[in-house]
Amino acid sequence: MRFPIAMTASIAGYLAKKKLSRTTRYPMVLMLEPLHACNLTCTGCGRIREYESTIKQKLSIDECLEAVDECGAPVVSICGGEPMIYPGIGELTAKILERKKTVYLCTNGMFIRKKVHEFKPSNRFFFNVHLDGMRASHDLAVERDGVFDDAIDGIKAAKDAGFLVCTNTTVFHETDMDELEQMYAFLTELGVDGFMISPGYSYSAVAVKEIFMTREDIRAKFRRAEAMFRKYRFNTSPIYLEFLQGKRELKCTAWASPTRNILGWKGPCYLITDAHHATFGDLLNNTKWENYGPGNDPRCENCMMHSGFETSAAVGVNGKLGDTLKMIKWQFV
Repeated sequence: MRFPIAMTASIAGYLAKKKLSRTTRYPMVLMLEPLHACNLTCTGCGRIREYESTIKQKLSIDECLEAVDECGAPVVSICGGEPMIYPGIGELTAKILERKKTVYLCTNGMFIRKKVHEFKPSNRFFFNVHLDGMRASHDLAVERDGVFDDAIDGIKAAKDAGFLVCTNTTVFHETDMDELEQMYAFLTELGVDGFMISPGYSYSAVAVKEIFMTREDIRAKFRRAEAMFRKYRFNTSPIYLEFLQGKRELKCTAWASPTRNILGWKGPCYLITDAHHATFGDLLNNTKWENYGPGNDPRCENCMMHSGFETSAAVGVNGKLGDTLKMIKWQFV
């Protein structure tokens, strides 16, 4: 199976309850940012720039858990910043897992070996290590030599300790998809449990716009990599991959991936900041979602990010006949 059965059953049960209750908008993945501080200055990341004025601040563990409970999403992605430098990250992760959530801890991987003893393996917990290519390309993207080697060492430490590990890759204009295929072959040999992939998006907090792609650029690049997607164990859903390849359209479901950070509930989405809401309910119910997305807001025109569209497949937006069977087959392959 692509995902552990307990994780799959929990998420499927959550979805079934929402559909039976005819709820139209509900969260799937909470993007929890307990801090924005990071030990790297990645070229394509805007967090350390957008939140420069609050870079030394962080949410308390209690505030993080309140967000998890308030939102109710079955999946929690602990991100940032670099969450592995958050004091008490092991305790926070354990307490979220106690709530029967699936947890993805998004990290550059550099601190895994040092801190792996703070965590316990679980079939609902993944170390999600960011890698944007092989050694030279990745170190260039994160603006520091040696990071790729440290990340690979972290992956080995996590796998040796019995943890589930996946990787997350952002595709930019200069990304060589053949190089990514080499990377996935290498990571498969290391026993990595799955791969996520998403195109980068040109948003205001990132000054270097040349690294990002138009919608047509994205479709062309991902179409060329179709054989790679069939060959390796991608956790990215087949419906989202079809969208990235231009085989179908999806509507943005940014409301399904809400972001909670130091300043509140970030609205409308992970990348665009028009407001910080005091409560999740205020974000969900008082955001004019119809004003966002391609065709509605020029800032959204070239966005095909997972945070806006990956969840669309799960909640059935723009669904097609056969999608359910396709998703079931994908889970069991």
